[in-house]
Amino acid sequence: MKKCWRSMFSLGMAVLLLFSAGVSSFAEETEKTNGAKGEILLEMTTGTILLEKNADEPLPMASLTKLMGMILIGEKLEEGKLALTDSLTCSEYAKGMGGSEIWLKEGESMTVEELLKAVTIASANDAMVVFAEKIGGTEEGFVSMMNEKAEEMGLTNTHFCNATGFDEEGHHTSARDIAKMAMELQKYPQVTQFCTVWMDSLRQGKTELVNTNRLVRFYEGTTGLKTGTTDQAGYCLCATAKRDDLALCSVVLGCSTTDERFARSKELLDHGFSNYTMYHPEAPQLLPLKVIHGVEESVPLRCAMPQGVVVTKEEAKIMEESLPELTPIRAPVEKGQTVGTVTLSADGREVLTYPIEAAQSVGKLNVSACLYFLFRGLMGEG
Repeated sequence: MKKCWRSMFSLGMAVLLLFSAGVSSFAEETEKTNGAKGEILLEMTTGTILLEKNADEPLPMASLTKLMGMILIGEKLEEGKLALTDSLTCSEYAKGMGGSEIWLKEGESMTVEELLKAVTIASANDAMVVFAEKIGGTEEGFVSMMNEKAEEMGLTNTHFCNATGFDEEGHHTSARDIAKMAMELQKYPQVTQFCTVWMDSLRQGKTELVNTNRLVRFYEGTTGLKTGTTDQAGYCLCATAKRDDLALCSVVLGCSTTDERFARSKELLDHGFSNYTMYHPEAPQLLPLKVIHGVEESVPLRCAMPQGVVVTKEEAKIMEESLPELTPIRAPVEKGQTVGTVTLSADGREVLTYPIEAAQSVGKLNVSACLYFLFRGLMGEG
C-alpha cells in the first residue's frame, strides 16, 4: 500500500513539474517575443488602435522605407503616368545598390510589373532605385517626394534619407507612422496584389523570388506587407491580415531576431482576431418629424450610418442603442441638417454616436407660399 501511495505521489509531482515547466516556458516565450522597441496593432478601415508600445518613438526602419516608395508608385499607376507593362532600364547607380537585390545589370530593362514583384516580394534595392530614378529623376529627388508625402500624411516622426532603407543618420520612423503608411498603401491594389505572392520568378525562371514575409505562407488571412532588416534597425515587420471584415495591421520595430519579429506579429494579430469584431449597427426606424411654419407639415428622417465600429466580442453581445426624443423643428430645414444623435453603448461605455438627419429640405411658410396653397385649394388641387 505504501508503495502504491509513493507511486501516486511521484506521478502527481511529475505532472505538477511538467505543468510548471509548461507555464514557465510559455512565460519565457512570451517575454522572448515581446522585445520590439516599438509596436502597434490597429484596425485598418477605422484606424482604431487596439494595442501600442512606444508607438511614437523614432526608430530606424530598414526596408519598411519601401512602403512610402510603393505609395508613390501606386499614385503614378493610378494617375496613368506609369503602367504595369511599361519598361524601365537600370542605371549604373541603381545597379550598385547592394543588399537585397535581383542583380540588375546596367542597361537591363524590366517591366514595371516585374520590378514591382522584385520590390514587394524580395525587397530588391536595385529595383526600388530604378523606380526612384524614373519617378524622381534621381534617388535624391525621389526621397524629397517621399518626405513631402510624409508631411502631407501627417507622419510627424518620419524622415527619409534614402529610398531603400539603408542605415543613415536621420533616417527614421515610428510604429504608428508605418501603420499609417500601410493604410495609405491599401488604396493601390495594383501594388499590393504582389504582397501576398509567396514565390515567383523573373528572367524566364532564372531568378527566383521568395517572399521575405513568411506570414504570407503560414498565417491565415495575411494580406502583406513588408519586412525590414539592418544592423541598426534590427528585425522589423509590418504585417497585415483580414478575416471576415476585420482588417488588422501590426507593426514591430527593432526586434532582436527574425523569429522574434514573426512570433510577436503573430501574437498581436492573434490578439486582435480573438478579442475584437467589427460591429455594424442597424438603421433605426424613424418617423417623420413635425416642421413648424414649413411648407410641409413634416420632414422624413434618415441616419448617416457609419461603416462599422471595432468593439470587443463581449461588447458586441450587449450593445444598446439609444434614440433621442425629437422635438418639432422650425422651418426652414436643410437637407442633411442634423436633428438628433443616436448613441451606441456597451456596459455604460459610449461606443459610437452618429447623426439623425433631415432627408429633404423644407422651405419656410411665407406670404407667397400661403397664397400658392390657397390658390391650389380653391382649384381643388392637392
